[in-house]
Amino acid sequence: MLENFFMMLQNRWPEIIIGTWQHLQLTIVALFIANLIALPLGILLTRKRKIAETIIGITSVFQTIPSLALLGFMVPLFGIGFGPAIIALTVYGLLPILRNTYTGILGVDQSVIDAGTGMGMTSRQVLFMIELPLALPIIMAGIRTATVMVIGVATLAALVGAGGLGDLIFRGIAMARQDLILAGAIPAALLSVIFDYGLKKIEIAVQPKSK
Repeated sequence: MLENFFMMLQNRWPEIIIGTWQHLQLTIVALFIANLIALPLGILLTRKRKIAETIIGITSVFQTIPSLALLGFMVPLFGIGFGPAIIALTVYGLLPILRNTYTGILGVDQSVIDAGTGMGMTSRQVLFMIELPLALPIIMAGIRTATVMVIGVATLAALVGAGGLGDLIFRGIAMARQDLILAGAIPAALLSVIFDYGLKKIEIAVQPKSK
């Protein structure tokens, strides 16, 4: 099998590169939109706590829908291709980012916030200079979790014609070709590791340094 795998890499490397590039596009676009929605919403919910559990609960319900079923729901509404896959992947990326943003900011020591307020900081200054920097490790943990989830679920995007590494995986399943399955699965796993490592480095770089 290993020999077949290396032969397949040699013969199909253009397909693997194209699939990896499509997978990257799906992941990056979905995560960008998920962050664009979840980060501001998480911050807002810390100021509107009465509705926080309801909103997070609704997001959790979407998370419980099997990824294959969610993609299936998108087809009658949005057709096939890149669009419905992005919507489904964005939905899957929302909960970890939203919940960790909300939890991280609420977890900031109130005495530190009171100290900032006592020094004359506005609520915006407290948010950007105290709450977000201190909550950053928890927020980044949510983003990293969402990233790994989206990369994994993105393999199913091939079923709605969005391409990606799932094309190779499902073709391998249909043909009972383990080398093809590995050709899609291994790059997807490597993408998860690389993205997680990169985000960890970003987290360390932007984290406030203790003096």
